[in-house]
Amino acid sequence: MVVPKHRHRIVERNQVKRRLREIGRMELLPALRDAGLARDVLLRARPEAYGVAYVDLRDELGAWVEGVCSRAR
Repeated sequence: MVVPKHRHRIVERNQVKRRLREIGRMELLPALRDAGLARDVLLRARPEAYGVAYVDLRDELGAWVEGVCSRAR
């Protein structure tokens, strides 16, 4: 997981990291495992990630995972 500073404080950076880590643990990795995809995943936060709610991050990553899993079948 890569969360660049993008001119934000460490508290904000840690919050983005925690959110992405939780989404990956709860949704991204189980979905990839269930689809039979053994992959390494690298998440790089864009500057927009600092101002987005948890639900929006989860929905965007969920849509990405669904796309990856559907193409693998």
